[in-house]
Amino acid sequence: MTLSTRLVRSLRPVVNWFDSWAGDRDEHLRAPNRPDWVRIVPLIALHLVCLAALWTGVSPVALSVAAGLYFVRMFAITGFYHRYFSHRTFKTSRPAQFLFAWLGATSSQRGPLWWSAHHRKHHRESDRASDVHSPRQHGFLWSHMLWFTSRPNFPTDLHAVRDLARFPELRFIDRFDVLPPMTLALACFGLGAALEVWAPGLGTGRWQMLVWGFFISTVVLIHGTCTINSLAHCIGRRRFDTGDDSRNSLILALITLGEGWHNNHHHFPGSTRQGFRWWEIDITYYLLWLLSKTGLIWDLRPVPARVLRAVEAPAGG
Repeated sequence: MTLSTRLVRSLRPVVNWFDSWAGDRDEHLRAPNRPDWVRIVPLIALHLVCLAALWTGVSPVALSVAAGLYFVRMFAITGFYHRYFSHRTFKTSRPAQFLFAWLGATSSQRGPLWWSAHHRKHHRESDRASDVHSPRQHGFLWSHMLWFTSRPNFPTDLHAVRDLARFPELRFIDRFDVLPPMTLALACFGLGAALEVWAPGLGTGRWQMLVWGFFISTVVLIHGTCTINSLAHCIGRRRFDTGDDSRNSLILALITLGEGWHNNHHHFPGSTRQGFRWWEIDITYYLLWLLSKTGLIWDLRPVPARVLRAVEAPAGG
């Protein structure tokens, strides 16, 4: 191997920070199934920067922005990355599809095609040896987060999302998935700078808003989302015999706006609603229902009557 070839290979993970499609897909798939520490430097930095809160302090405004961005982006992940892009449980327009794909990508959870391709594969192979984030197969830490730090899981399987890959704007977001979170980080910094000048009495500023509004909110959001891959296959109750370890948990449903009814979802993934009974709180569904009244989305797929008849008792957390 020549010096130039070695140099290109050593720099490829850095290039992937900005262009997630760069490099040979087959080479990624052949790589060892372990964390690629250079490739995930931005993810590590995302966590470490949260410690800057010790320096910036906190204010009610910064905390409110952080909570608001957690809520809005969790909805973009659960409602659109999951229930729309992965399962197509309702319909929307092309502009709205792009808007929510961009908003979901601000969560630093990769692009909509990558996310959906992996999730569809998870449903096909749930808790079997080929399920890349099964706690049963790989342990809790790997299923929670480490799985997406390994090179074989970096590429987007466009074959698995051919229905989505036909949209060039979605391919753009997926390929340059660093742009949406960078844009949000700059917006948080700008908001803090503006409040620092125009409303100094609020006790916030550019660096505080950046740390709380973007970094802390994003890290909490990532781990909240990841609980469904890990904890939702470990804790809670099983209503349906789905052939995997999926479980229902009220606690996880509250953290993820409704995704905690995971056993329900694995039993019938084609429904927009995952809380099959009225007492199963599903905030994402309530918000999607409201959006459907505006005409922004439509054709929400219901839980079939035969599935509802099979629900004999509430699933607790």
